[in-house]
Amino acid sequence: MSSKSVDKVSLESPLELYKGDELHPDHNDDYLRENERWATEDDMSVLRHVGDRLPAAAFFVVLTEFCERFTFYGITGPFQNYIQNGYRVPNSHPGAIDGGQHLATGLGNFFQFWCYLTPIFGAVIADQYMGKFKTIVVFSVVYIIGNLILTLTSIPASIHHGGALPGLVVAMIVIGFGTGGIKSNVSPMVAEQYGRYRPFVRKLKNGTEVVVDRELTVQSIFNWFYWAINVGGLSAIATTELESNVDFWAAYLLPTLMCFFCLIAFVMGRKKYVIIKPNGSIIVKSYRVIVAGIRNYRKAKAENCLVMDEEGKPVGWMDYAKPSISQDLSHDWTDKFVDELRTAVRSCKIFCAYPFFWLGYNQISNNLISQAGQMNTGSVPNDIMQNIDPLCIIIMIPIFDRLIFPGFRRMGLELRPVTRITIGFVFSALAMAYSAIIQHVIYTKGPYFDAAGDGDNGFNDISAGIQVPAYVLVALSEIFASVTGLEYAYKRAPESMKSIVMSVFLFTNAGGSILGFCFNSISANPHLVKNFAIISGLMAGVTVIFFFLFKHYDNREAQELKSNLVYGKEDDAVSALTSEN
Repeated sequence: MSSKSVDKVSLESPLELYKGDELHPDHNDDYLRENERWATEDDMSVLRHVGDRLPAAAFFVVLTEFCERFTFYGITGPFQNYIQNGYRVPNSHPGAIDGGQHLATGLGNFFQFWCYLTPIFGAVIADQYMGKFKTIVVFSVVYIIGNLILTLTSIPASIHHGGALPGLVVAMIVIGFGTGGIKSNVSPMVAEQYGRYRPFVRKLKNGTEVVVDRELTVQSIFNWFYWAINVGGLSAIATTELESNVDFWAAYLLPTLMCFFCLIAFVMGRKKYVIIKPNGSIIVKSYRVIVAGIRNYRKAKAENCLVMDEEGKPVGWMDYAKPSISQDLSHDWTDKFVDELRTAVRSCKIFCAYPFFWLGYNQISNNLISQAGQMNTGSVPNDIMQNIDPLCIIIMIPIFDRLIFPGFRRMGLELRPVTRITIGFVFSALAMAYSAIIQHVIYTKGPYFDAAGDGDNGFNDISAGIQVPAYVLVALSEIFASVTGLEYAYKRAPESMKSIVMSVFLFTNAGGSILGFCFNSISANPHLVKNFAIISGLMAGVTVIFFFLFKHYDNREAQELKSNLVYGKEDDAVSALTSEN
């Protein structure tokens, strides 16, 4: 591997490996076992494609993400009530700060924004200085400190003396740093634990031959990774019950303890991990490449000395940063690094639509909770309704991973990333449209009509059960759009930029929170119908634009996968594909 150093490249025993002569040129740790051979072009066209078994190290990383998300959703589940309602008000939902829905939704959007801005810092620290493993350990400690601040400032004495709100704000800032350092690194690290790159043919026990495809394996890894996220998300069931039946300090103590377990679980797997060392100052080098490319391109254009490719077309502006074209041997980068940077930039283009997706998704943690509070939830707290979303995902991801997606492949219908993301966006638009219809129905019911849940008002005469389809639609949108976004951010990022590209994808969630601030003025009665309807319309429009702008990416991905079969042509094929701007 020319572009990275790996402390431990394979979890398999060397005695189990087939000593073949052919090795992947960029990953010389690639290997074959008995009853395996490299796939040919005919194999790729004729044989059934399957994913590989997941390595043990991946399960340790998945367990770490489960614990971290248990902590995150455990503390955020009660946030809306904690901020919106007063402390121990008779015949009211639980609360502490009594800030109203505007403050609750605004602080919730700020927290989401902050938690998805900080992954950029975590990515830079990991890729340039500390590596993913050490970065996750350090930021886990920061995470624990933030949770302790939140727990201690939510005890009754602190609430009575006005310490709840400042304590919450400080805790949000510290927790945001902690989760940012973890999230940008744990996602790429889980996929790095699978160390096989070239498609190969495996003969099964029944004699059938199948193509074991890295693309499908990585897709499956992120499906189960996202499944673990949502299992952890069920912690909000426990914390909202504790908030209702005990107090908020108990609700926040449980995820704080889980945060300790998160750190222990991650460190326990340290001897099994594939650990990729940091690669130096990628951000600074990338900046210099972009500046050099623009400067050299402008100079060549002014002198009428544009460089042509093999087809007689002008090369892209970034190609002019390549030492082979600029003839400047003083650069500390290679042609390959320029191609990798272009691949990273091109990959990030597809993320531009995601802020609108996250705008809709974030409704389940604020306005949909308040909407449930306007309806009859029976004996359960209103903020428990949001847990329908992770429950649906936990049930549906194994079905999609084992039955639906393989079923499409057997029929010759490969759902490539842009297609899956588009389907997810459609489900998101439908979820928000349905939420608008629900809100309209709530406003037509008495006894409080469009003032239900305000002040001392109770709920209208309507069951919160009608919210369930909205959460099912949100869950479907996540399976298609969110999981695929994680997968795409990893697969399309160069080896040296995995964490940075992943952090850019996560930053789109911060963009969704910024859009959420724009909706703050209509995030309360009697404007919530308008709120959900506008979000639905925006998502529908973005979906159409997204599909027409990026549908050709699916064909490009298929070409790239085919090019990986012939090593002698791989670098040329990838270079040609990445040169398309």
